[in-house]
Amino acid sequence: MQPSLELAARLRQLRKSQWPDVSITQTELAKALSHRKPASLQLISSWERAATPPPEDRLDAISTFFSTRRSIQHRPYQLISEQELTADEAATRDRLKQELLALREAALAESDAVALTAPPARPSIVGRGPWHYKEGPIVIVCAEPGTGAPQPIDPDRSKLSRFADLDSLFELHGHIRAVNPDLEVRFLSAREMQEDDWTAHLVLLGGIDWNDATQDAMRLTPVPVTQLSDDDDPSRGCFQVVVEGRDRLSFVPEFENRGGARVLVQDVGHFFRAPNPLNRERTITVCNGMYGSGVYGAVRTLTHDVFREKNAEYLASHFDGRTFSLLFRVQVLTGIVTTPDWTAPDTVLHSWPEV
Repeated sequence: MQPSLELAARLRQLRKSQWPDVSITQTELAKALSHRKPASLQLISSWERAATPPPEDRLDAISTFFSTRRSIQHRPYQLISEQELTADEAATRDRLKQELLALREAALAESDAVALTAPPARPSIVGRGPWHYKEGPIVIVCAEPGTGAPQPIDPDRSKLSRFADLDSLFELHGHIRAVNPDLEVRFLSAREMQEDDWTAHLVLLGGIDWNDATQDAMRLTPVPVTQLSDDDDPSRGCFQVVVEGRDRLSFVPEFENRGGARVLVQDVGHFFRAPNPLNRERTITVCNGMYGSGVYGAVRTLTHDVFREKNAEYLASHFDGRTFSLLFRVQVLTGIVTTPDWTAPDTVLHSWPEV
């Protein structure tokens, strides 16, 4: 039996059968021990459930109580003073105390051993990682599909329903709030942006089709990546990279024909960060993709509880400055977007500055 369970069992045994004709309740024992130091039913219960081993002074009082039947001569039960014990009672007390202290020591050693072999606690994400900012505000800018014309009033319509990439917004907003609990974090559509919003820490979700803020941010920054879409055939859209000032590399999503349908099986994600050109003390971050799958994959690279640490280490080890860009594969398996691991071979398609 484990030492902690053995100690708990011995304490229950003392209470219930130290004297065969008397079974003492936890409440009665707590009241008796309270003559020396306040105790409660919950405290006695925690000792007998092995939740916590009693301190040495409590074991001393318990040994004294069960060393003499005079403890239960009258109700409520009493804790006899040690000076009132006879020689035989004192010997019984010493024997009980040594037994209980030995069990307690073994239980504590067991607890220490478990603590040493247990996996270390995962550090808090508060104030850490690429999504940590020293100051706010932090503004997440989403695409808002449609013409922008007023919509009919629908009492069941959620305000969030007007945004594209809702799964990405939900994931990223919660993570940034958790990492920066004391900073202002808000979201709006590109159409709602005001002048002051452009000078905040900007986080742009989605691409050029619907998010004009992303298009303007890319134009104002030096990243050699452009996004092209084809309105007549969206599957022909791609990211392009200018190489050595003239050549262009294209990175396209992949589709398969399944059951007569054209199915996206691999998107291209883009993660880009640079100083905000309108306020160099702040940053612009773009989480983009050719489709919503790529946007979500870009967000999840640094929020997923398994991959965020290794992907953050990848950024720290490959880029020295505040400006960097990554194009990468985002696998879509049976319609499920998987989180990219930037350290895995062939995941990163292009990085800038070159690593």
